[in-house]
Amino acid sequence: MIRVLLVDDETMLLDSLEVILTLNDMQVVGKAHDGAEALSLLKEAECDIALVDLNMKGMGGIELIGHMKKLYPGTRILVLTTFYDDANITEAISGGADGYLLKDSGKDAILGAIKQIMGGISVLDPKVMQRLTALVGKSAPQQPEQAYKRMPQQPEPEPAYGSFTVREQEIAALLVEGLTNRQIADRLYISEGTVKNYISTIYDKTGIHDRVKLVVALKG
Repeated sequence: MIRVLLVDDETMLLDSLEVILTLNDMQVVGKAHDGAEALSLLKEAECDIALVDLNMKGMGGIELIGHMKKLYPGTRILVLTTFYDDANITEAISGGADGYLLKDSGKDAILGAIKQIMGGISVLDPKVMQRLTALVGKSAPQQPEQAYKRMPQQPEPEPAYGSFTVREQEIAALLVEGLTNRQIADRLYISEGTVKNYISTIYDKTGIHDRVKLVVALKG
């Protein structure tokens, strides 16, 4: 059973999340209203993953993430917030957050994100992914179009990593755009399961098994 710590200054949200998680065979080991209370709870209760808001009275989420990664490096952290400005995204991810979702993502997205993160897969809200890839584009120097870009009706080029097929090039390009697996499937008229299989192959060919790091590498 996945043990979850909830950290948010909205009591109603904490209670709602507790009900949702409990009904889905997860154990809520504590509910904290700020970072300091969360750290206090962690001294007494072990957790596998913490759902952390960023903007809270007292110790905020960014500071809490830093403390948790030092004191409890094995605990995963999913940011669950309404804010996705450049500063919050970069500070949360660089600080060690394993995922970043917006509160309006919905129950299924939150439950799915927890399971993915516990399986070792980073999770980003589509809006956050778009902001992140835009940030990478601003910071990276201008370079010629990468070989993984979609190039219809031309001989298959040598890709940036490994030996991508035409379809893998298409999916890689859509990953860089920040699309989710579902959106990629809809765009290419294939099943979501097929998309997952292609992404797994891309992971193997590049040697990068983290979605965020893969997008950054492809973007560069």
